[in-house]
Amino acid sequence: MKKVAVIMGSDSDWSVVKKAVATLKEYGVPVEVHVCSAHRTPGEAAEFAKNAKENGFGVIIAAAGMAAHLAGVLAAHTTLPVIGIPIQSAGLGGLDALLATVQMPSGIPVATVAVNGAANAAFLAIQMLALSDETLAAKLETNKEAMRAGVAEKDKRIAEEAAAM
Repeated sequence: MKKVAVIMGSDSDWSVVKKAVATLKEYGVPVEVHVCSAHRTPGEAAEFAKNAKENGFGVIIAAAGMAAHLAGVLAAHTTLPVIGIPIQSAGLGGLDALLATVQMPSGIPVATVAVNGAANAAFLAIQMLALSDETLAAKLETNKEAMRAGVAEKDKRIAEEAAAM
């Protein structure tokens, strides 16, 4: 199975990013986590991305706040899928990071999840890997069925409560 790289621009992003790591591990996906800045360590970021495919990675998740150029820098140096997690900052509530992550030039795509959407970044990475891994695909199907059953149970409970009013 291919690994997923989870790269954050600062260690302060860890409180959000660890949700992605936990989700990946829950599904048995090998994951490596690194801190690498698009602005403070641009050479290291480029080198990581250039070598990611040959180092066994299948997807890169990049989390950054404020200017949030990390996902774009990584995407510019690899053909692997890159998923961006815009991180909420105090100044603009994450809007700055969202726009910096989602506004990419043609040919340098970054799939972008919601501000602080680390769990969905992990699920998207798992779905990408599941295209060629039936075990992961089955785990995703099981999870979808569990979510469906949970909503059906809540629907039933609320309908019964409303009828009894």
